[in-house]
Amino acid sequence: MADPVIIEAAVNGLTRKEQSSHVPVDPGEIADDALACLDAGAAVVHNHIDMFGVDGAIAADRYLEGWSPVLDARPDALFYPTTNAGRDVASSYAHIAPLAERGGLRLSLVDPGSVNLGGLGPDGLPGPGFVYVNSYEDARHQFDLCATYRLGPSIAIFEPGFLRTALAWAAAGKLPAGAMVKLYFSGDHGTLAGFGLRPTARALDAYLELLEGTGVPWAVAVLGGDVVECGLARLAIERGGHLRVGLEDHAGPDGTAPPNNAELVAAAAALCREVGREPATPEDAARLLDLPERTAAA
Repeated sequence: MADPVIIEAAVNGLTRKEQSSHVPVDPGEIADDALACLDAGAAVVHNHIDMFGVDGAIAADRYLEGWSPVLDARPDALFYPTTNAGRDVASSYAHIAPLAERGGLRLSLVDPGSVNLGGLGPDGLPGPGFVYVNSYEDARHQFDLCATYRLGPSIAIFEPGFLRTALAWAAAGKLPAGAMVKLYFSGDHGTLAGFGLRPTARALDAYLELLEGTGVPWAVAVLGGDVVECGLARLAIERGGHLRVGLEDHAGPDGTAPPNNAELVAAAAALCREVGREPATPEDAARLLDLPERTAAA
């Protein structure tokens, strides 16, 4: 039987309440949403908090407000945060150590490259936007945190060069255990649309050519689109990949995100079963990724 599909629910991100009333923002909403997503078939939950650039311990406390009730009910649940968006890489990732030391974390994040991010302006041209900067030295810091705290890196791939950098770590035998690359394709809507490759079979093939023979697990996501509706999710499931869904990424034809996160997860889980692969449980995901055991809480 084919391996189960790891479904990640990216539940909020930069999506605002004005775009979707379903997007969870405060810790109580995040906890309720995470439990609903896990019940619907998600194995991993990724979320942002409602603050950036704060002290790492403060950010960790805010994440744990949302995670702790879920981990009490589902000790197997897998979470990971986003960057803290500080003034430099050390402050941007200062929340990772306290999250790992307090026992709430088995996954972390790595962004191994830089990219222009932003949708189209009223004139139809790219912008306004921002440059998301991650130097090779920044990526080394992020990977080193994963190695130090025994965290599986969720590696964001916005452009093909990001993947080549990540695979250099794999080729050198330095990729931390539990790694997965997330192949981000660009849809037509939202604040992050317009980067990288479009969600097509040929674009997926280009990434899979780079991944061939590496054994590195991979998943697909469409930022500013619908990974299921566009057909990319089916292609990924058929080819042995995994999925990321959720209101951080999802945008309908008018640029809004009307479903809730659990509905997006349920649709992805139904597609997995239709293709002949079951949605992974968190325990399945930990096994498939060969995740190190969770650090004991301090």
